[in-house]
Amino acid sequence: MNGAILLILIVGLGVIAWASTRMRALGFRRGHVARVSSLPHHHGWYVALWTVVPPLIFLAVWAATSPALVTEMVIATPAAAQLPPPGFERAAILSEARALAAGRTHGAFHALSRTLAPAYDRAQTRFDWIATAIVLLLALAGGAYAYLHVRPDFSARTRIERVVLGLLLGASLIAILTTAGIVASLLYEAGRFFSVVPITDFLFGTHWSPQVIDPRDPGASLGAVPLFWGTFFIGAVIAMAVAIPFGLMSAIYLTQYAAPRARRIMKPVLEVLAGIPTVVYGYFAALTVAPAVRQFAVAIGIDWASSESALAAGLVMGVMIIPFVSSMADDSLAAVPSAMRDGSLAMGATTSETITRVMLPAALPGVVGGVLLAVSRAIGETMIVVMAASGVATLTANPFASTTTVTRQIVDLLTGEAEFDSPKTLAAFALGLTLFIITLLLNIVALSVVKRYRESYE
Repeated sequence: MNGAILLILIVGLGVIAWASTRMRALGFRRGHVARVSSLPHHHGWYVALWTVVPPLIFLAVWAATSPALVTEMVIATPAAAQLPPPGFERAAILSEARALAAGRTHGAFHALSRTLAPAYDRAQTRFDWIATAIVLLLALAGGAYAYLHVRPDFSARTRIERVVLGLLLGASLIAILTTAGIVASLLYEAGRFFSVVPITDFLFGTHWSPQVIDPRDPGASLGAVPLFWGTFFIGAVIAMAVAIPFGLMSAIYLTQYAAPRARRIMKPVLEVLAGIPTVVYGYFAALTVAPAVRQFAVAIGIDWASSESALAAGLVMGVMIIPFVSSMADDSLAAVPSAMRDGSLAMGATTSETITRVMLPAALPGVVGGVLLAVSRAIGETMIVVMAASGVATLTANPFASTTTVTRQIVDLLTGEAEFDSPKTLAAFALGLTLFIITLLLNIVALSVVKRYRESYE
């Protein structure tokens, strides 16, 4: 019995357990004058959880361990005596035989795969029936155990609340453990890189050419300063030069000048920009903005302008993050007490003077926090720079010249054919760790600024 049928069976048993237990609990309320400790649906969910959760836990463990058990059973058959020694070819034959037995393919490159396919089929069928029997046993045993505990004075509600609390705690731990796993993997792989390349050469070197690495001095070709500069130039200079004025002006208009009807229409339209996939922005940058930027450069006499200029990628990136700046500025301006605005107007100041001399200074910490969050979003952007920026690392402040970013280089390093243990590939993890630390610090600073601002006016 396959996994989908087992899941349906478990859910069906859980529904039956819930319904039958609820009917029994309704009988408690009719037959007892004393106050019951839990509602009928609490008892139903208690028994249903005991019926469903143990089989599901077993299925999760079984899904991870059963393939190895099936393979071991197949290897023990006489037909597997012709298998080559452990290695890539052996794994390929076994994988092909498993696919033939499951019906996922109808052709085989290795003749031995067809011979082993019936053995795989028999082994898989045997273990499927074993899993079915264990699932049914766990469901019935768990349901019976919980059903016997159902009494008028049994506090099923407390047990259910504990389960919900455990689920919420588990969801929180998943996020924390995922972050810890990411950090641990980056630290481990970056540590391997820095054991080969000195950290000073990586952080302060000005030459980046991972295609040609001297084994005697790999750090000479892996200086990341051009990458850091390109990331800062595109994401924090050009993109912010677009996002800050347009985002801030749109927030001022929507909060101070726009009519309620115009705000209801324009604010959702502006926030649609945040929902557009970044690959769409990348196509737009590569096919529309980059050629237009080059034609503009040629028109003003700059014939050497690159078709993969920093300006093209930065302009589109700035448009992408306008909603981030606008939304944070909008919230910050709206959080300023109305008494400050009304007092300024009552003193005879115009609306524009009130905005520039009262509203914006009061909302400045929130606006700055939004800008920092937008910067961290910009420097971590990948698809736009992959499709519109260059792969050549240069130290230039010319927006019409080509330059690259950290994220672009990470993609290039991990999509080649170099060995995973080579300094070229491990450099991607060092770049990722550096980018992670930078964005983390920006987020911490931004959140601390926003928190201080909120405490001032709440």
